[in-house]
Amino acid sequence: MTHETYMQMAITKAKEGKSASTGGAFGAVIVLNDEVVCAVHNQVKKEQDITQHAELHAIQIAAKKLGKHRLKDCVLYTSCEPCMMCLGACYWAQFKAVYFGASAQDAKDYGYVYSNCYYEMDSDQRHKEFRMTQLLAKEAISVWEEKGVSR
Repeated sequence: MTHETYMQMAITKAKEGKSASTGGAFGAVIVLNDEVVCAVHNQVKKEQDITQHAELHAIQIAAKKLGKHRLKDCVLYTSCEPCMMCLGACYWAQFKAVYFGASAQDAKDYGYVYSNCYYEMDSDQRHKEFRMTQLLAKEAISVWEEKGVSR
């Protein structure tokens, strides 16, 4: 499978999360050696836990499933550029790479506003340090453009 295939899975999860009454319009997939370890959407509403963003939820599942707290051989695909909280978790997970769909600025444009200091960071430096690559941005943004966006 390709990076685009895995990213499309994350976008599909975001769509599922958006349509679920307990979900949110963000999805994440973790892959190890071309095998999907987990594919999830945001669980904040379901769990009544603000830390259950798609990326954090996926990291928790993958760590338990793989029996390790470092995911350095794994790749994360997420429908949106990770927020500060999720980016911190990505740092500690030590992903081999992170692919994201919509950018943090795209998120802001659609009402998902991160911290001001996040937007003041050098995005090129952030992307380099966290081995982040944007992929299928239009497809990821389209999840929010459809009627009935769930936050």
